[in-house]
Amino acid sequence: MHEQRLPPGLYVVATPIGNLGDLSPRAADTLRRADVVLAEDKRVTAKLLAHAGSTARMANYHDHTSEAERDRIVERLGEEAVALVSDAGTPLISDPGYKLVRAARAAGHSIHTLPGPSAAIAALTLAGLPTDRFLFAGFLPAKAKARSNAIAELAVVRATLVFYESGARLADALAALGDGLGPREAAVVREISKLHEECVTGSLAELSDRYADAPPKGEIVIVVGPPADALQASDEQLDAALDEALGRLSPSRAAAEVAQRLGVQRKRAYARALELSR
Repeated sequence: MHEQRLPPGLYVVATPIGNLGDLSPRAADTLRRADVVLAEDKRVTAKLLAHAGSTARMANYHDHTSEAERDRIVERLGEEAVALVSDAGTPLISDPGYKLVRAARAAGHSIHTLPGPSAAIAALTLAGLPTDRFLFAGFLPAKAKARSNAIAELAVVRATLVFYESGARLADALAALGDGLGPREAAVVREISKLHEECVTGSLAELSDRYADAPPKGEIVIVVGPPADALQASDEQLDAALDEALGRLSPSRAAAEVAQRLGVQRKRAYARALELSR
């Protein structure tokens, strides 16, 4: 007996990072019932479909897919259930899927997301660094000058930073991050969900030295802690920021704005705002 077809539309399906056991039952069911699966690399996705028991036909969708081909895919969404997958993890994270989602929505088609594995989020759970505020910054530029400029832009961000990187570029990236961000705590996470999963922590300088002569294999996530002052803004800094904000806003709104800007607890900022407003 054939499984019932899915309603037409676009289905964004998160796939395992490494361990095929992480494919959710709902994702497997969607891959079996979809009319077509859009894949970055058909060879990689073929293994996933075999694991899910899917015989759906595949089509390529990746960085080099033309606008004309994307338009043809969107036209099919009114008649077919199209599943979008990446080689590993959640589609649209460091890949071009957002253009397809945007085009599908503009054309009035149904869009569904099937949440699941993401290397960035998984690395945050292993790193032991603050997770209340974080910024995913993708891959740093390969050229030194562009990489330095990108890091300089991120230096003022009062949040944990998350990067993707390759083994061959890891040591250079860590050294550049150390130069641009200073002596922050960091973690290098690799082989997530696989047999040799590893999370190595230390300062950026220590990690750069560790991997200088031993570039690791596999896909890698770098997690960098926030600047120290984001964790311990002084009372004087807090008061100065609140004094300015209270001239424009109510105590609650001033506290919310300053807490976000300084990276302090909102409860602390609000209590101090009430005192100053009296």
